[in-house]
Amino acid sequence: MAKPDGGMPPIRPAAEVLDHLVLATPDLRATVADLAERLGVPPGPGGQHLGLGTRNHLLGLGAATYLEVIGPDPDQPEPERPRPFGIDDLDGASLVTWAARTSDIDATVAAARAAGWDPGPVVPMQRRRPDGVVLAWRLTFSIESDLGGLLPFFIDWGTSPHPSTTAPTGVTLVSFRGRHPEPGRVAGALAACGVDLPVDADPLPSVVVELTGPAGSITLRTKRPPDG
Repeated sequence: MAKPDGGMPPIRPAAEVLDHLVLATPDLRATVADLAERLGVPPGPGGQHLGLGTRNHLLGLGAATYLEVIGPDPDQPEPERPRPFGIDDLDGASLVTWAARTSDIDATVAAARAAGWDPGPVVPMQRRRPDGVVLAWRLTFSIESDLGGLLPFFIDWGTSPHPSTTAPTGVTLVSFRGRHPEPGRVAGALAACGVDLPVDADPLPSVVVELTGPAGSITLRTKRPPDG
């Protein structure tokens, strides 16, 4: 995704670089059950994020892409810091952001910064799958709220197997678009990320996705967090 000379990264369609969508929830069990009923495919256990107080379930969306459902882990003590993705402040499940894959996160971040957007520091993380396999990855751990989740965070799985390879299948990503009152402003920020995401004019910024499964279709969208 990034040019080695640190210039503007080549632009690629968002659907090609989409690694996963993040659906955060204050009640993981209830949200997983709701998705299973509405889509007809139960999200499978992903694993614990030790020290963060969270765990996830995954749902494959095809083409090495998946939906991550993340919420509080009742088997961990309360974390010292707030849980990621604003989970502690949610009153219901919400799409919060999306991840763009890269095979060289350091070069990708450098190119984005050179193009005028700082995706944040690169942070190493890991979790253990239920089968005992440890996944390790690096990501840019930040969420921008001003653009309603339209800008992705980057993720580099290194040599770890991609989570989509073991996630339940049968659900398809039908559409993946953005909405914003200033689509041109968003296009410039996305270009700095090396991403081309269709953005429609709308008073409220958001990412909107449609998923379909054997039992039906659902629409998920990001919600701008309350001020403060």
